[in-house]
Amino acid sequence: MIVAEDSTLLREGLIRLLAEEGHDVAAAVADGGALLTATERHRPDVVVTDVRMPPSHTDEGLRAAVEIRRRWPDVGVLVLSQYVEKRYAVELITDDAGKVGYLLKDRVVRVGEFLDALERVAAGGAAFDPEVVRRLLARTSHADPLARLTTREREVLERMAQGHSNAGIADQLYISQSAVEKHVNAIFDKLDLGREGGFSRRVLAVLRYLGS
Repeated sequence: MIVAEDSTLLREGLIRLLAEEGHDVAAAVADGGALLTATERHRPDVVVTDVRMPPSHTDEGLRAAVEIRRRWPDVGVLVLSQYVEKRYAVELITDDAGKVGYLLKDRVVRVGEFLDALERVAAGGAAFDPEVVRRLLARTSHADPLARLTTREREVLERMAQGHSNAGIADQLYISQSAVEKHVNAIFDKLDLGREGGFSRRVLAVLRYLGS
């Protein structure tokens, strides 16, 4: 595992937390360029990275995360941020290859949630902060054909955008997995997502939901 965070205090805190939970931290860096170099050298299972790092303190970490997904798709990426950077967040959230996550830093203090997200990403899944999804959706909640979805279908689609499987959605909404599958199929129908074209309908549904 590699940790990328320019705040020394937070970086050391993450290293200690991860070590106590049995994770091997191969490298800890403070900028996007060093993150790419360390990833190329160590090829870790997962990279945990901040968004805003030197030299410009804008989106170096997030751009590095997108580049890691492009160059080394077997490496999972979990982004931690105080902000929602919409452009790159959408690019990560619609990555059909999995092994991606985007959490607000407030989640780190909720250790259980943070570790659960990390484990999901490492296992090949996705983990997106509900608040990240809500902020991305805020600009599109009025758009058709999303207005055709029922409240339950929107709840299911929101959790799809967070990276949950049908089984995970069923557990969260306290309904059966077969009920989730019916809602998912209804979502595909209402969003006019046919089976042709060779694209993942799940990803296309999330893209439509995000208005990308």
